[in-house]
Amino acid sequence: MIRNFFKVAFRNMAKHKFFAIINMFGLTLGITACLFIAMYIADELSYDKFYPNIERIYRLNLHGKLAGQELYTTSTNSQIPYTLETEIPEVEEATRLFQFGEWVFRKSDIIYTERQVYAADSGFFQVFQLPFVEGNPEGALTGPNKMVLTRSIAEKYFGDAPALNQTLLIGNDKLEYVVSGVIEDIPSNTQIPFEILLSMDSFEWMNPKQGAWLSNSFLGYYVLREGASADVVDEKLRPIIDKNVSPILKEFMGKTLAEMEAEGSIYEYFSFPMERVHLYSTLTDEPVPVGDIKYVYILGAIGLFILVIAAINFMNLSTAKYANRAKEVGLRKTMGSLRQSLVGQFISESVLYSALSTILAIAIASGLLTYFNQLSGKEMALASLFTPTMVVIMVSLMLIIGFLAGSYPAFYLTSFDVAETLKGKLKGVRGGKIRSFLVTFQFWISIVLIICTAVVFRQITFMQNEKLGFDKDKVMIIENVGRLADNADVFKNELMANTVVEQVSFSNNELPGVNNTTIFRAQGSDYDHICGTFFTDETFASTLGIEMVEGRYFSKDFPSDSLAIIMNEAAVKEFGFANPLEERIMSFNGDEPVSLQVIGVMKDFNFETIKTPIRPLLLLFSRDNSTMYVRYTGNAENLVNLVEEKWAGLAPEEPVEYSFLDQDFDNLFREEQRLGSVFTIFTAIAIAIACLGLFGLASFIAEQRTKEIGVRKVMGASVWDITNKMSIQFIKFVVIAFVLAIFPAYYFMQEWLSEFPLRIELGVGVFLIAGLISIAIAYITVSIISYFAASANPIKSLRYE
Repeated sequence: MIRNFFKVAFRNMAKHKFFAIINMFGLTLGITACLFIAMYIADELSYDKFYPNIERIYRLNLHGKLAGQELYTTSTNSQIPYTLETEIPEVEEATRLFQFGEWVFRKSDIIYTERQVYAADSGFFQVFQLPFVEGNPEGALTGPNKMVLTRSIAEKYFGDAPALNQTLLIGNDKLEYVVSGVIEDIPSNTQIPFEILLSMDSFEWMNPKQGAWLSNSFLGYYVLREGASADVVDEKLRPIIDKNVSPILKEFMGKTLAEMEAEGSIYEYFSFPMERVHLYSTLTDEPVPVGDIKYVYILGAIGLFILVIAAINFMNLSTAKYANRAKEVGLRKTMGSLRQSLVGQFISESVLYSALSTILAIAIASGLLTYFNQLSGKEMALASLFTPTMVVIMVSLMLIIGFLAGSYPAFYLTSFDVAETLKGKLKGVRGGKIRSFLVTFQFWISIVLIICTAVVFRQITFMQNEKLGFDKDKVMIIENVGRLADNADVFKNELMANTVVEQVSFSNNELPGVNNTTIFRAQGSDYDHICGTFFTDETFASTLGIEMVEGRYFSKDFPSDSLAIIMNEAAVKEFGFANPLEERIMSFNGDEPVSLQVIGVMKDFNFETIKTPIRPLLLLFSRDNSTMYVRYTGNAENLVNLVEEKWAGLAPEEPVEYSFLDQDFDNLFREEQRLGSVFTIFTAIAIAIACLGLFGLASFIAEQRTKEIGVRKVMGASVWDITNKMSIQFIKFVVIAFVLAIFPAYYFMQEWLSEFPLRIELGVGVFLIAGLISIAIAYITVSIISYFAASANPIKSLRYE
């Protein structure tokens, strides 16, 4: 019986090629989009799941509040992990990690700058259990001058030869480190993408017994014992913190932790599940950018919408076309066919369409996977299409779509009695009403997606073009200028001698971001203020185009500027200064408090990102900095050639590392840019599928009304009149869909925009444009079919049937 079902299905597909192609193309587009979305979501949900004990790994985050300013950070001090393991029974293992960033590695004449360099203590591989290719996890990071490499890094320096016990020279000091282990490459779906691990025993200042309880520079992780609770760990950690932190606070700030907490301050650590970091963390100092569970939900919803639109298309066209098979249904019933058998026939045809579309979708997804990776920033392999999860998803999609899309026409057509169906046409208008509803629903989804896509792109454009408070264009950042040693000033002068360079400045900080956040007080006050700090020279403001509100910037003409400070407007507000130039600020960074004279107030500028409010910032004077800012004119390529030439002349063995300030800031919106691109692609697919259905449905209706069109032409109706009359009956559904789409689109976009301190306003323009686009697309789609139908010879039309 099943064989006969599919045999009849193939015959009907061959008989109605046009509708078969439209149905399969629409389903294939929808399933392809859903496959990509499913792969993306599966990858987002899989972060760090390759660790066998990931469900028991936690990271310690710091929550602080002082003087009304609240801070959440991934940083912990060197003592906490050591304390967890020794004093809290619920903790099985603990470890620390320190992110270096960039270091230079050498082997003979091979020199590379490695960017994913971390330091880890001896317990790292007990917490993060990773497979070793060479060496042994036990003792791999115990002792000084040891390092563990990933397989790719080992092959980069040592080729096919064993890397174990080989040596590399590291840093400007060219310290010799021994390879104590080689592990498999870390998958890309991780929040700790290290490639090289250095032993913490190599650095005296990382010794936990010498570390300070208030110096938070490390990442701290622990493994929770089976059956234990992370809340209990946090609870037991609080008295330990109070015991060790209070004496330090009493000495430097005159208050214990309990006394500060009584005044509203907070200083506490809390456990955060490692497996939730990627999608649920809202901290701004993550080792690598995190995702957002909301975007997973959004993409999942888009995938579901596209699937629904594709299924509606199939259902709509099937209902319309299968109505012409009424005689077939009547004859089968007369010959004794049961309704269940007829339902099975129609469902089988639907499943066949779905199966063929799924096969085509897999082929298309395989061919386009590379481009999708570029669009989404992923590194998914072709094999990810055929994991057990994806196979289950694909088979489920095929069966669900086949059943849902074929169920309505199957049960609808087989519900009529024999006498009615033998007439060849079905009475009643139920099918027409259902089709009208489904067309409206399709375009409701499409219009919601159009509005959301437009809003996302407007917000991204706004963020990229919003005035940051300084000029980020045509500024190169040269990193690690300290590699030049005593030649840094020589390098600066050689650059300034060229006409392509307008200004050069040094800072300790690479924008965007802030390296140092610390506590300051107004002189004579015991009230603490948390502020970000930059160390800069006298040309920093002119190089970046930072404007002064009052006072002056640092100058060579004032030797006393070594004890001066410059505030931004947010800092003036934080300190509550009415006349800031008459104030002094106390710094507690050194062994003794230092009084600094306020000499200027600069306009607020976004030194981090406009996704977060501008916070207090203080600039201190220093020429001994390792980050260089170069403002240039003309072509960036000319500057790159100049920098590489001058650098090579002064430090031929040191690689030069640079970036451009405008690109660095644009990268902050990478997640939103990707979201916008993905929105655009899948919205286009949704619209295409909806239009495809409209095209097919209009074709069917034009076919049904062939004789009517002929009569109208004979009576004097023009092609334009007939085309408009046929098009308008569809346009009204799009208008209804547009009206219904306004509220949900407005609600969801308001929720999304609420995450940004600076954001666009949702005016009526974006909604009207989306509505006009939808109406235009629908009108053009239907008009094409209507025009050809209306242009046909009326004699042939009147002979129809």
